[in-house]
Amino acid sequence: MSRTFTMWRGLAKVPGGRQLFSTAMCLRVPYFRTVLPSVRELRAGHCEVTAPLWWGVRNHIGTFHAIAACNLAEIAMGMLAEATVPNTHRWLPKGMTVSYVAKAKTGLRAVADLPEIPEFGDEGFDLDVPVTITDNVGQPVVTAVITIWITAKK
Repeated sequence: MSRTFTMWRGLAKVPGGRQLFSTAMCLRVPYFRTVLPSVRELRAGHCEVTAPLWWGVRNHIGTFHAIAACNLAEIAMGMLAEATVPNTHRWLPKGMTVSYVAKAKTGLRAVADLPEIPEFGDEGFDLDVPVTITDNVGQPVVTAVITIWITAKK
């Protein structure tokens, strides 16, 4: 289990712990803080993160900026990877395919969910992590697939 996931498991149980975890995550990965993320759920194969619509993520038409939404997708994928990939392996983002399917006029919820957890062997492999981002009424606004490269540690 990664240090990140161990920290989550301890903090998620206490009042204010999820927000404390989210703050610590942003200190570790500073560019995440631009979307003011809040990790809501985290377990092997699943992560849910929310972000408010605030002036720092608004584009010229007042909606959630597309690249800020991509940042939110990467947070969900990264936390899923931390909770899923065993300590015997490492992961690295390799690529992202994104579709902007609707204007995002509210805060957003990103859900990264693996249909099944892979076997982690000696050979490196690509793992596609699907992420769906919805608005406050549950309408999908962005879909993404983030490919990560997983290898055994030497």
